[in-house]
Amino acid sequence: MATDILIIDDDLNLLAAMKRQLRGRFPLRTVEGGEAAIAHLKETQEPPAVIVCDMRMGGIDGVETLRQAKDLAPDAVRLMLTGNADMQTAIDAINNGSIFRFLTKPCPPAILEAGLEAALEQHRLITAERELLEKTLAGSIKVMMDLLAMTYPQGYSRATRIRKWVRKLNTSANMPHRWQLDIAAMLAPMGMMSLPDEILSKIHRGTPLTDAELRFYERVPELARDIISNIPRLQGVAQIVYLQSRGFDGSGFPEDGPTGVEIPIDARILKILNDLSEISKGMNPTAIDFAVLEVNASHYDMALFRKIKATLETLVSSKKKTLQTAVLLPGMDLAEDVLGKGGRLILSGLTPLSETHIERLRTLAKLKLIPDAIVVFSDDET
Repeated sequence: MATDILIIDDDLNLLAAMKRQLRGRFPLRTVEGGEAAIAHLKETQEPPAVIVCDMRMGGIDGVETLRQAKDLAPDAVRLMLTGNADMQTAIDAINNGSIFRFLTKPCPPAILEAGLEAALEQHRLITAERELLEKTLAGSIKVMMDLLAMTYPQGYSRATRIRKWVRKLNTSANMPHRWQLDIAAMLAPMGMMSLPDEILSKIHRGTPLTDAELRFYERVPELARDIISNIPRLQGVAQIVYLQSRGFDGSGFPEDGPTGVEIPIDARILKILNDLSEISKGMNPTAIDFAVLEVNASHYDMALFRKIKATLETLVSSKKKTLQTAVLLPGMDLAEDVLGKGGRLILSGLTPLSETHIERLRTLAKLKLIPDAIVVFSDDET
């Protein structure tokens, strides 16, 4: 858990003075100016626990710096430090920067240190709540995912693949861990379970939908939101899922939804990953897949698009191999659908295999309900 404090100011003398004042009491980082601070937050693997930012700086001011910092380090507690404490400054800082406290210059050492202690405690509460939520909700989410796997295997495959991409972005793209996006990626297809089997079958076969069916299908994000919103404390996840089809340019569902940066960043990321999953034929998207999406570049936040492309793009597709169920291992990626008697879909292609999946496949193979020949990718795509 992060414990350090990032101080942002364009006055090097003030930064040096604060270092001397707080040395030995708090682990500190200092950055000169808002632009440098945003660059630092984009690059760092360890977001700070607390951000203290001056209001009046050359370049972008403190309010804009903290607004961007909220996306880059969502768990960081934000404080504003300024010598220009007019009412409008305070209003803008609270409304746009989502600050925890507003401190005026010159700030007495005792007040500053008390404010930092309170901010660190607030960060501990935020992260503890997140960890509690993740553990408490894990059981409910697992039940929903098991239900999705049984009723709509294609949706389960898509959800697990996108979740794998989200986790790769978290670790490889200097992106802070976004637990709500992680859960939203898993639950995004839940609305598909509300569709009649006839529509699901058409979607899987690539058969065109009627106008009435298409209208129903377009409302899948709303159906998913209504399911998820019944789970306590997942309102934020429900909103991400609701806006997962909303284009950066205002296209897509819902018609009266937000546009541009007003769309939550997690929903903007999920929009890109959803569209990639629709066209990608491998476990990771190729350069061709990204090129196809760029034809409609206005649909996406291109800054996020480029970061995702740089992290997930695969140059070559993995080869396939056929294995008996006895030698399958967790973490292998299913390359083709597993079909039972009568063509019944048992497990959809592009699904990362878990121990539960493998045990089920072995049981079905022993009962002669599926062939004992499972096609997987020979290596993970890089």
